[in-house]
Amino acid sequence: MKAKIVVLVSGNGTNLQALIDARQAGVFDAEFVLVVSSRAQAHALERARRAGIPTAVLPRKSYPDDKSYSEALLSLLEPYEPDLILLAGFMSVLSDAFVHRYRGRIMNTHPSLIPAFCGRGFYGDRVHRAALDYGVKVSGASIIFVEPGVDTGPIILQEAVPVLDDDDVESLSQRVLAVEHRLYVRAVALYLAGRLQLRGRRVIITPSEGGNKDD
Repeated sequence: MKAKIVVLVSGNGTNLQALIDARQAGVFDAEFVLVVSSRAQAHALERARRAGIPTAVLPRKSYPDDKSYSEALLSLLEPYEPDLILLAGFMSVLSDAFVHRYRGRIMNTHPSLIPAFCGRGFYGDRVHRAALDYGVKVSGASIIFVEPGVDTGPIILQEAVPVLDDDDVESLSQRVLAVEHRLYVRAVALYLAGRLQLRGRRVIITPSEGGNKDD
């Protein structure tokens, strides 16, 4: 039986599109059973519909806090029995209870080399602006397992992206985003192949059948 994936979105959905394209290309074999958006206007919903994926809208503004929103989200997802939950530009913080329910089965992506430029208040262009203002020479992308807190989970994959002297927020964000897409697809493929082992805060990538960790 194919693994069942739920994707949580809030915006444009380019990471969702990268995952859809990868599945269609045979990079991994799984079923996207639902895409849930915290915003009715999210373009990600249209991407999902074009791919034939069921969608649902659970507006964050309809709930007073993260706890009540996460409880509603848990109730929504329960019938789908997801094997993996992917946050793809999802702008709501999941409660501790939600994270513990699916611990080790929730992934997120972040446009920096965690633990740099991460945590509450660091999202989207704010991350790249902070990196440029600080004057770092290297930024990058990280894929993590979600834990209680914001951007605090074990790191699955990271890749550095050089910061060029003439970079602005847009140019840096586009180069980092391309890396995010590639890393997220790889992280999902590794997970579905059973090659990610969580040992405390460390994520170990086990070798493929051919003995190569880079496959």
